[in-house]
Amino acid sequence: MQTEVRELLVDQLKDAYSAERQALKCMQKTLRKATAPALKEGIQLHIEQTETQIERVEQALEALGARPGRKVCEAMRGLVEEAQHEIEEHDKGPILDLVIVAGMQRIEHYEIAAYGTDVALAKALGEKDVMGLLQQTLEEEKQTEQKLTQVTTQELMAAAMGTESGNDNKAAPRRKAS
Repeated sequence: MQTEVRELLVDQLKDAYSAERQALKCMQKTLRKATAPALKEGIQLHIEQTETQIERVEQALEALGARPGRKVCEAMRGLVEEAQHEIEEHDKGPILDLVIVAGMQRIEHYEIAAYGTDVALAKALGEKDVMGLLQQTLEEEKQTEQKLTQVTTQELMAAAMGTESGNDNKAAPRRKAS
């Protein structure tokens, strides 16, 4: 049974490798379309993190005696295609930025779920080094998701709604019709 669990972890890591590479390409394209400075900054930071995360997956596979191979993560392919399609339907501006965040958060949630499973598999196998690499990536993915939410609530939503400050959770008062 342990052999099957190890094979499952290797397969999941090959999937993660493909997913990260697809997500990286998507973020690189998306960076050019984003307009809000805080969003652009966040995407750039996550591009850099993703490059490191790809290296970690390679290290984890190497520790398990495997290589990334040619596996394609079909789930990420779908998430990326959906995000890119939705982005192309909008012009630059605050609504496009919200569409970008929506697509990125879907990707982050997928990655959080995948790395959560991978950490559990590595732990069950007693692969502490692999578990440590994957746990670090899992935490980064969670932080990225939180930062996307923060940028949305503190900046993007206000711009999209036409209000002055995203820190203000109240809608602008309605004017009475005369």
